[in-house]
Amino acid sequence: MEVQEQDTLKKRPCFSPIFIFIVFLGLAAFFLCLASEFQKAKGKDLKWDGESCYLPERHAFRFGTAALVCISVAQIIGNVVICTGFLKTNKKETTPFRAFLLLFSWVNFAVAAMLIIVGASMNREQKYGKGWLNGECYLVKDGLFASSGVLCITALGAVLGTFAPNGKPSL
Repeated sequence: MEVQEQDTLKKRPCFSPIFIFIVFLGLAAFFLCLASEFQKAKGKDLKWDGESCYLPERHAFRFGTAALVCISVAQIIGNVVICTGFLKTNKKETTPFRAFLLLFSWVNFAVAAMLIIVGASMNREQKYGKGWLNGECYLVKDGLFASSGVLCITALGAVLGTFAPNGKPSL
C-alpha cells in the first residue's frame, strides 16, 4: 500500500520554477491584453483632413507586443517541457486527451496571436494618406484585446492541463 502511494505521488507534477514561470508569463500576457484594451485608439483620436486620416500611436501597441512575447514564450517553453518528458512519464501514459489539450493550446495560441498582432499593428501611428491598410485608418473593435487575453488564458490552461496526473489521487 505504501509503495503504491509513493508511486502515485511521483507521477504528480511538481511546482518547479519552470511551471511557475509559465504561469507568470501567461498571466502577464492576459493583463497586458487588458491594458491594451484600455489604451487602444478611440474615435476621438482620429483626425480627418477631408481626404485622409491620422491616428497617433497608442500604448496599446507596446502592451500588445509585450503580451505577444509573453504568450509566445510561455507556449514554447510549456510545449518544450512537455515534449521533453519533464515529468518523466512513460510513453504509455500519454493519453488522447493530453494530445487534444496540446492541439487545443496551439489553436488558441494561434488565434490569440493573430488578434494581438492585428490589434497592436492598428495602434501604431497611422499617418495621413498612409493608414493601416490601403491608406485608410482603422480602429480596433471593443473587446478584441480582451478576447485575445481570454484566449491566452485558455491556451495556458490547456498547456498546464497536460501537466495533470493521469490517475486519480489515492486517499
